[in-house]
Amino acid sequence: MSALDAAFALASPRLRPRPTGVAGYLIAGAVGGGTLLLLASPFVSAGLLSWASGIAFILYDLLLLLFVAWQTLPLAVRRPPASPDETVAAGSRPSLTVIIAAWNEAPVLERTIAALTAQNDPPEHILIADDGSTDDTALVLVRAYGFAPPTTATQHQTSPLHPRLAWLRVPHGGKARTLNRALVHIDTDIVVTVDADTHPAVDALAHMRQAFAHDDQLVAATGVLAPACKASLGGRLLSTFQSCEYVRNFVSRYAWMRADSLLLVSGAFAGYRRDALTAVGGFDPECLVEDYELIHRLHRHACAHGKTWRVRVVGQARARTLAPSDLRAFLRHLGAALGWHHFLTGRRSWGKQARHAMG
Repeated sequence: MSALDAAFALASPRLRPRPTGVAGYLIAGAVGGGTLLLLASPFVSAGLLSWASGIAFILYDLLLLLFVAWQTLPLAVRRPPASPDETVAAGSRPSLTVIIAAWNEAPVLERTIAALTAQNDPPEHILIADDGSTDDTALVLVRAYGFAPPTTATQHQTSPLHPRLAWLRVPHGGKARTLNRALVHIDTDIVVTVDADTHPAVDALAHMRQAFAHDDQLVAATGVLAPACKASLGGRLLSTFQSCEYVRNFVSRYAWMRADSLLLVSGAFAGYRRDALTAVGGFDPECLVEDYELIHRLHRHACAHGKTWRVRVVGQARARTLAPSDLRAFLRHLGAALGWHHFLTGRRSWGKQARHAMG
């Protein structure tokens, strides 16, 4: 068992589940009972009470909107944009590696690599984590970057044309497992994951590096994504809808960040402090939402070990990511949720008190 696997075995609630506490069961029962009463209200009540379910939903949504509005008030104050040219002192400048997670992404891979090599503060290393692609990925990498044609299922080589660029090819095992295999080859302070169809702005990595340099307790950060759809009628319609969704999502994440409760960092463009990432065992290879699950595990590890780790949104680190351009692809793109962290329900030590410790 590798050191990363051993750390994951200790940190994962999937492998070491914790029982749900009494408070958690009481809350779940109260929510379930309340939901049943609200659903039954139109059939057993008259007058205003028959609208109880609708009123409850409106009140819940209103409270959530008010919370987000209150927490995001600082965004309404215009500040001079942070300059990526404000370099950090040499001794505190963290080194940075970008992992490009790729599986059958030959049509878009070159553009993503070009966006990374064109950064005004380029990374020390760019590692293409190839999850056993069966399309023309190998052909593209050999032709454009001078890599040797692959002769085995697993290989790691550096481009003779671009010394910062490396290619790790492993048998197909899923994104999380491939990212974990890539972590073994990284020794920089910061790890940035970028999907093969995501194109960071020219100053995105500079802002991401600065965020970690200025906060030594920052262990995970998300950049701000915008969707890029095809120029078809359906693509334009879905682009408008998804742009609104992306804005809403990132404004909401900013609000939860202000409350020290951010639980979602988009793996399509995210930064992690490598020591913290390896301390919790990297990414869960059995989870469909490995980026979401990882943040829960980081919070849990911080609380359990008395650490003041923070997770935040880096608003100046921006990127565009290819988004579904037709309804079928859009529906297929919707992800699944996870329930391994249900034991957190009702545990005050993981809520307000833990947030104070982390703030």
